[in-house]
Amino acid sequence: MSTITTDICIVGAGPVGLFAVFEAGLLKMKCHVIDALPQVGGQLSEIYPKKPIYDIPGFPMVLAGDLVQNLMEQIKPFHPTFTLGERVEELQKQEDGSFKVITSGQTEVNCKVVVIAGGLGSFEPRKPAIENLENFEGGKGVAYMILDPEHYRDKRVVLAGGGDSALDWAIFLADVAKELTLVHRGTTFRGAPESAAKVTSLSEEGHMKLLLKSNVTEVHGSEDGLESVTILSDGAEPYKLEVDAFIPLFGLVPKLGPLENWGLELEKSAIVVNTFDYSTNVPGVYAIGDINTYPGKLKLILCGFHEAALMAQSAYSFIYPDKKFVLKYTTVNGVPTI
Repeated sequence: MSTITTDICIVGAGPVGLFAVFEAGLLKMKCHVIDALPQVGGQLSEIYPKKPIYDIPGFPMVLAGDLVQNLMEQIKPFHPTFTLGERVEELQKQEDGSFKVITSGQTEVNCKVVVIAGGLGSFEPRKPAIENLENFEGGKGVAYMILDPEHYRDKRVVLAGGGDSALDWAIFLADVAKELTLVHRGTTFRGAPESAAKVTSLSEEGHMKLLLKSNVTEVHGSEDGLESVTILSDGAEPYKLEVDAFIPLFGLVPKLGPLENWGLELEKSAIVVNTFDYSTNVPGVYAIGDINTYPGKLKLILCGFHEAALMAQSAYSFIYPDKKFVLKYTTVNGVPTI
């Protein structure tokens, strides 16, 4: 068993967890980061490293993988340490108010504050109820995430969904796929209005097909792979569309795992927090990013960044209750080192 002592233990190495290292570092607090995935970046690295992101301030567009690299570069002055490929199994409160965090790999982290930035926790894609869909998984034409958009160059692709992921990938793949069709069961989108407007514009200009009030109801093919899908639109007869790839983007099903047993107040698989500082009902434990919930919650990376900043101020006061905190702007003082 390896033992690590630090100020803050951050559970989750996604973008919000990484930015929390930066905010803590500005206050000269040391961080150790744990993630069950074998690399940093969370979903950005594991699911869609080549996905474009459009709502990060200062970046009209940045690829998910590039954002992770930039965040890692940003936190270098603070020398965080990492335990990757291990899941946090236990959270133990000590008599002096500190915490002991134990992972599946028997790494033990002793810390004063715990920050849960685990995104959606463990997750799996939400699959549509289509018969024989599983027959075409595993590289045979059906996928639930896009790891490399170049795989779809000059291919006939059908996307399904109405959220940000479906819209963002439709915009990106419009210049990659030979034929692109976006199928959405509704008439309005859940994603960003700007992205919805862009998709509509691309459809009107003939760069892709947009099928509203429609569903993919069947998949067809052979042992070699997917060959076509059946599409059913309101007021029309079902018809087959020849395709090389079908990608339903209906989001992820969150699973908290061991977090459920830590005495935290939960609501619909999310951790309830106080928006004053994103603290939980357990003193010294905070939750930021997609893992938390509160009235008006928006599951956006930039909102998680905001939560990380406020959390760090509170964590400083928790760790150093006798020290007076004075806000220092990086524009004046630059970035310190630890």
